[in-house]
Amino acid sequence: MNNLNQNNGMQKRMIIMTIVVFVFFIAYEFLVLKPQQEAKMAQAKIEQEQKQNSAPEVSTSQVVAENSVNTPNVDTISSKNVSNSQIVSVIKTAKNIIEIDNLGRVAQVTLTEEKYKDENGAQIKLFEANQLKPLEVRFADINVNEEAFKINVLPSSSSIDATQEKQELVLTQTLTNTVLTKKFTIYPDGHYDLTVSSTNDKAFFISNGFRPNVLVDMYAVHGFITKLNDDSLTTIEDGGSKKNENFVGSKFISNFDRYYATVIYNFEKSLQVTVMPDDSNNPQAFIHSSGNTTFSGYIGPKNHRVLESLNPELIDVIDYGWFTFIAKPMFVLLQFLQSYIGNWGWTIVALTILVKLVLYPLSYKGMVSMQKLKDLAPKMKEIQLKYKDDKQKQSMHMMELYKKHGANPMGGCLPLLLQIPIFFAIYRVLINAIELKGAEWIFWIHDLAAMDPFFVLPILMGATMYIQQKITPTTVQDELQKKIFQLLPIIFTFFFLWFPAGLTLYWFVNNLFTIGQQYVINKTFERKRAEHK
Repeated sequence: MNNLNQNNGMQKRMIIMTIVVFVFFIAYEFLVLKPQQEAKMAQAKIEQEQKQNSAPEVSTSQVVAENSVNTPNVDTISSKNVSNSQIVSVIKTAKNIIEIDNLGRVAQVTLTEEKYKDENGAQIKLFEANQLKPLEVRFADINVNEEAFKINVLPSSSSIDATQEKQELVLTQTLTNTVLTKKFTIYPDGHYDLTVSSTNDKAFFISNGFRPNVLVDMYAVHGFITKLNDDSLTTIEDGGSKKNENFVGSKFISNFDRYYATVIYNFEKSLQVTVMPDDSNNPQAFIHSSGNTTFSGYIGPKNHRVLESLNPELIDVIDYGWFTFIAKPMFVLLQFLQSYIGNWGWTIVALTILVKLVLYPLSYKGMVSMQKLKDLAPKMKEIQLKYKDDKQKQSMHMMELYKKHGANPMGGCLPLLLQIPIFFAIYRVLINAIELKGAEWIFWIHDLAAMDPFFVLPILMGATMYIQQKITPTTVQDELQKKIFQLLPIIFTFFFLWFPAGLTLYWFVNNLFTIGQQYVINKTFERKRAEHK
């Protein structure tokens, strides 16, 4: 059996470990991942600018993949800056404006809905001018490939209005040994169907492009994701693509940042895809074609309802990280509540209350256990002093004491540990929810996806965390540990200053209800103590 020091030590370590998980998770992303990402982006920008005015290079040898098919070489990727003079067709839908350049690629997508505005008040544009563009074609034949970057495409129309009903656009690129044709059907909701074909059976590869570069930060996963025929998902984060990887039987591929994605999908005839690293080890995907390929595409916000309307399986484009299995149903619940409440802020409040009610039995158990341990602290100390030279007897009497009073030295820690996956799932849901963008709550909160401009919620969150700490019983005696606990409200407040208001609101409301629960339990124990006097 464990002795007193072992029991107390284990309990302290469990509590501290739980808190360290929270602090480390937030601090690591804020202090390590964000600077690394910014450095990578800055380096990539310099490298792209250096290549900007040079023609695309073509490798003299094709890479042979593990499945023995030719794959495009990363050096063939064009990073030319496309100016307005290179735009050959402009497509307007009810959701966006799509600009097609002289090589038949998507040069830019501008979101036209009112809520999608940047910090300068301009409508959000998804792509950098010099990145790998969606629908860029790379021919397996090197000579054809070189020519393809010199010959402009001919559009069937320079202006397409698909705001009310679907429209068609045909892009034709006539080369010496082949004619490449892209036949679009564009829908008002912004998605499209596309058939790409080449004459003379000229094999080619077509890309969904580099991810949108609107919001790449420490908070969310960004990179590449694919879903295979066996329904497995593979994610390759930016910076994590070290070598060519091949996927046979992809239902969809997507490159994405926190809120936006460029998606290609075909649920009837799966895709064969090669993902290769760029100079910064970011993933870039190419679909294989022997001369003809058909698929559908979507470029825009990772809105749950929009993706579901295209195909329910596209919901998997939204990557919640490790806790996806909890986060997905959590978001479905959040969306269900919002459909009745109508306001995302109050929906978050309602979700928080609902989660607290579901977890109440666990929370109650933990709180009661901590109260019992607090009441037993003097007796525990007596046993510790009385049997300080006999650890076996000390342990035996401690166990008897626990058993007599129904106390569990681990009772306050385990419920807390079991709640960690729930917290991180909600964290990922609220961080990734584009639905919160432009969603007002009350008074000063006009965008739940942005930080609180006046820091009111982070301060309230820190204050309630402090109050919660003060009224929660603890058996921690070590002074250093006490000081660490006392600093936590300040540390958390600091980190939450820059967190989305929606997430801070969740934690603040969660603290309020935890304080209420703890207050009721404290009063109950005080009454019981008074009755036994």
